[in-house]
Amino acid sequence: MAPVRTTGAIVASTAAISISMAIFSYFLFFKKTNSTLHSNKKKKPRNGVVDAIGNTPLIRINSLSEATGCEILGKCEFLNPGGSVKDRVALKVIEEALESGDLAPGGVVTEGSAGSTAISLATVAPAFGCKCHVVIPDDAAIEKSQILEALGATVERVRPVSITHKDHFVNIARRRALEANELAAKDKKVSQVDGKDREPMDGCVPDQEKENPALLSHCNGGFFADQFENLANFRAHYEGTGPEIWEQTDGNVDAFVAAAGTGGTVAGVSTFLQEKSPKIKCFLIDPPGSGLFNKVTRGVMYTKEEAEGRRLKNPFDTITEGIGINRLTKNFMMAKLDGAFQGTDKEAVEMSRFLLKNDGVFLGSSSAMNCVGAVRVAKALGPGHTIVTILCDNGMRHLSKFYDPKYLAQYGLTPTATGLEFMSIK
Repeated sequence: MAPVRTTGAIVASTAAISISMAIFSYFLFFKKTNSTLHSNKKKKPRNGVVDAIGNTPLIRINSLSEATGCEILGKCEFLNPGGSVKDRVALKVIEEALESGDLAPGGVVTEGSAGSTAISLATVAPAFGCKCHVVIPDDAAIEKSQILEALGATVERVRPVSITHKDHFVNIARRRALEANELAAKDKKVSQVDGKDREPMDGCVPDQEKENPALLSHCNGGFFADQFENLANFRAHYEGTGPEIWEQTDGNVDAFVAAAGTGGTVAGVSTFLQEKSPKIKCFLIDPPGSGLFNKVTRGVMYTKEEAEGRRLKNPFDTITEGIGINRLTKNFMMAKLDGAFQGTDKEAVEMSRFLLKNDGVFLGSSSAMNCVGAVRVAKALGPGHTIVTILCDNGMRHLSKFYDPKYLAQYGLTPTATGLEFMSIK
């Protein structure tokens, strides 16, 4: 019997194996190289505090995801350098103001804020050689004022009044910018008397400074950030937060939900996401005392008796800070919303404690309310959906109110839940 000839088969088999190994090695090396490059890219130093703003992680909130059957994701904005989502706004506002010439180098940025925007402005302004003056309602958590002063900002604490009142904290901040510009203009004239330069005291004329004790002594002009009406706020989220969410989910997102104060976050993110996919549903979660829920769901913000201008005093509506409002801002009017939900203070308090206990996530009041909103949306849409919300800031700025047992007890808000029964989930 003639021997079987296998040489050709062996050669072919060996060649095939060699080619397969070469292809495998190529892809292994290519993947490893790409991975290394990606890793090196991540480790590349960022250019100062400004370059560290944005590109925050998107995390799965495990406890809420497992309880609802949805993927509930939170964008960790508390990891920005200034500790909140407002870093994005501060950066965009200051960059655009310097570019347009509305803010001069070395000028003073003024703002009326319940805390987070002010802290972000005080964080970002020095990176551009500017200073910050903040007017804050005196019912805001005291630690926010302390942080602002530690950052070098000058702080005015004023009583809360209606936005129509000339001494509302936003209106005072607007005046301070005008006063700073007037002082700068007068100081420039004084320094050129008789054609000679005169060195002003700390940049301002002493008599004028006495009339404006709240202003910073260095007065190279002022700029009112105007976070409620300045559409740089909207653009910060339309150009930054929204695209990041889309990329981090690979476009696999079914819904977005957030509360609104200025309206910039919910407007910028909702507009971007719905432009990418009209199927994405965007919702508002509104705290007690705010009129936005009625506006979104019924088309009417409030009755005539509830309008801000008709209120005789500032009512106690909610312990959450930085969200809820009874007027339409330019930023909020840009929002693309499919509906709205209401949340309560008790739900926000209980949610914050639940997440701290079950996920190790320490959230501020607005972040907790956003998570209440995420559960509301999950229950409305049903299991199997991916829902994104914003974790605006952490609880460190809320210790004297939102996390203070005595304060909560005054309003019957002492947390008692052992699970998610406060959201009707067993």
